[in-house]
Amino acid sequence: MTQKLTVARPFHVRRGKHGRQDLCPGEPAPTPPAGRVPRLARLMALAIRFDELLRRGLVKDQAELARLGHVSRARVTQIMNLLCLAPDIQEAVLFLPLTQRGRDPVTERHLRKLAAAPDWHTQRRLWQELVVRTTLASGSEPNLVVNQNEPGRQRV
Repeated sequence: MTQKLTVARPFHVRRGKHGRQDLCPGEPAPTPPAGRVPRLARLMALAIRFDELLRRGLVKDQAELARLGHVSRARVTQIMNLLCLAPDIQEAVLFLPLTQRGRDPVTERHLRKLAAAPDWHTQRRLWQELVVRTTLASGSEPNLVVNQNEPGRQRV
């Protein structure tokens, strides 16, 4: 006398070594969002990290950062100049939409002029112009808008 036994258990198939398929228990891991973090957002995060290292005294100066990172002192200065941007622009840069394909619409070179602007009001105006230019060029929705109601404060 044999009885049928049915076991219901979630599983998924995963690629193993050399193309082999493995059965794994449980639900598959969620797929990461399509696209990549824009280089400018990574550079902004790096500038914030460099600033933290300098403030804590873990590195002596920007020249030491350049030596440790195997880049020129000028490049470290370019990255650190991103910290001269208005805080709302920095936030917008950190949360740029993922790049789906091709080149990033906004680059660090685009922001050099903004970072050199003497006040935040001018930076915000230049940022909005840049957003409009890159939006028209890419044909996408402008989701890089910052709050223009904040007063233009002077950099120290």
